[in-house]
Amino acid sequence: MLLFLKITFVNSHNVILQPMTIEHHSCIIIGSGPAGYTAAIYAARADLKPVLYTGLTPGGQLTETTEVDNFPGYPKGIKGPELMEDLKNQAERFGTQVRFGLITKAELNLQPKRLWIDDSTEITADTVIISTGASAKWLGLENETRLRLNAGGVSACAVCDGFFFKGQAVAIVGAGDTACEEASYLAKLCSKVYMIVRKSEMRASKAMQNRVGSISNIEILWDTQTVDILGNQTVEGVVVKNSKTQTTQTLPVTGFFVAIGHEPNTKLFINQLDMDEQGYLKVQAGSTKTNIPGVFAVGDCADKVYRQAVTAAGSGCMGALDAERYLAATQH
Repeated sequence: MLLFLKITFVNSHNVILQPMTIEHHSCIIIGSGPAGYTAAIYAARADLKPVLYTGLTPGGQLTETTEVDNFPGYPKGIKGPELMEDLKNQAERFGTQVRFGLITKAELNLQPKRLWIDDSTEITADTVIISTGASAKWLGLENETRLRLNAGGVSACAVCDGFFFKGQAVAIVGAGDTACEEASYLAKLCSKVYMIVRKSEMRASKAMQNRVGSISNIEILWDTQTVDILGNQTVEGVVVKNSKTQTTQTLPVTGFFVAIGHEPNTKLFINQLDMDEQGYLKVQAGSTKTNIPGVFAVGDCADKVYRQAVTAAGSGCMGALDAERYLAATQH
């Protein structure tokens, strides 16, 4: 515990100084996805006594995923919320304190680092592991949201969910390199892939454009926007409109993929931590170290390439090991 003085004014002439304690911890983990919980497991086993703040969505993006079939150790698959509950229970088994709360302010250049939870409670820490993740961007259609939250065939990850549409026709929205990569991936599994491109050109590299253009079962719909997604329980079709001809058509698909980008949840750390132009946190090669000693970034907030639960978990392990080594080197 750190000891501060709280000033209490009794009247205009008398001032009372009262001791005020602020919680201090060796390791604070911000975020509760696979990266955060794995960091907590390793940090707790190293006796760092970590405290993890879940953020507004305990368990992260996987809590919105019904079936997870590509996480090791679950041969029959597992529901996303159940997987996150397993990771949480494992972290708590080794002594992690899991707290529901949102870090709303951080002063990381100080030592110890200062953090505020829900704009009120202040805590300090020797090390901070950031695992705030990244959020997929969506079109904002009403049925898109409904079918996504009900596992009805709307997804932002072809690698995660493409398998479920093997031999079926799907549509994908996007015009960047990621959209091209995901369309190419889906084309190997699906009978037909409609690629919906809003403009008359793509922003993807020429190499990626040439790749999708050479795949026979990918049909690119230029100057086209998604109007609606059909289906009560699952996707039964997608209505699109050509912005030049003003004509609409319904694509006979059972899956709808959105690949218009992700936004890392890192705004809290602007002007403190180094980021790339998209807001992803920069770390030193081969580690999770940021530009501030004692602050580590793990998971999707620092990874715009893989964005998989298992890679996030692996980087969470790295973050805990980096934090342990930092504390061993700085505390005597």
